[in-house]
Amino acid sequence: MRYLVRERLFTIGDDYWIEDEDGRKAFLVDGKVLRLRDTFELKDAAGQVVAVIKEKAFTVRDAMKIENADGDTVATVREKLFTPFRDKYLVELADGGELKIHGDLIGKDYRVENQDGDEIARISRKWFRIRDTYGVDIAAGADVGLLLAVTACVDHLTDEED
Repeated sequence: MRYLVRERLFTIGDDYWIEDEDGRKAFLVDGKVLRLRDTFELKDAAGQVVAVIKEKAFTVRDAMKIENADGDTVATVREKLFTPFRDKYLVELADGGELKIHGDLIGKDYRVENQDGDEIARISRKWFRIRDTYGVDIAAGADVGLLLAVTACVDHLTDEED
């Protein structure tokens, strides 16, 4: 399934919609303003919270945690310690697994791989001619909510670096 993300320009609270491949609003990234640390909620089209994304405070490396609707941490997206080139982030899953993020993060052309090295998501601007738009192509059977939350984390963390 492919999703379309239009980068947030001139938005208050960093709210933006993620559309499905048919152009329907599928998920809302709802930025919470007036918080000590950056917080976002990923909501489905019906308004149900799928994930809560919070910037981790007081960490040596930039990191964001992803919680499910019940408040349990399911993943942490963090900057790798030693990154001589472009692979900068790692997703540590609560079950002990991890996902690797490879590619051009700032240029929005990267992939997310599971521990076996299988690509489970591909993020790219190349599929669209619309400026400030990129696609998230998620493999069948992969956790859509988690991968869209990971994409929002990478977006936020790379924006902060600039």
